[in-house]
Amino acid sequence: MTHTDGGVRLSPWSAEDFELLLAANTPAMTAHIGGPETPEELRGRHRRYTALSEEPAAAGRMYRITLLPDAVPVGSIGFWPRTWDGETVYETGWSVLPGFQGRGAATAAATALIAEVRAARPADGPRFLHAYPSVGHAASNAVCRKAGFSLRGERRFEYPPGNPLRSNDWRLDLTATR
Repeated sequence: MTHTDGGVRLSPWSAEDFELLLAANTPAMTAHIGGPETPEELRGRHRRYTALSEEPAAAGRMYRITLLPDAVPVGSIGFWPRTWDGETVYETGWSVLPGFQGRGAATAAATALIAEVRAARPADGPRFLHAYPSVGHAASNAVCRKAGFSLRGERRFEYPPGNPLRSNDWRLDLTATR
């Protein structure tokens, strides 16, 4: 499924999207998540992202963010299940390339993703969508606020595994209507 909202289009991650991972794998882009990955780690991430497109959407999905009307790929966003505080929830995360930041693309993508998750979620599926941006990542925290998430407070978080972060726990109730 492709979803369009607020000047962006979300398209399921495909084999052709590896270049977006390469472009985002810079010290500046990964400063809040443990730094750049090795080429092997990037290939593994790309395989996982592509494999999600072959699963039912309720199992999670990664998307390419395309800026409209010019159809320029500008980043990625996705969701996946995880256990948090003893319950199954969905987690989300995103990345927008530096040349396209500050234009509302991440917020529009998050809003579009919320619609995707609500459509994919089974009736007995996870009720909440969480995002865990670093406490110091003002832009990602602003995206959460603008997209309708509620701040639950600061939490310890590991990303990647073994890299402790001070993160904010933002939560959105997928069963609520705006």
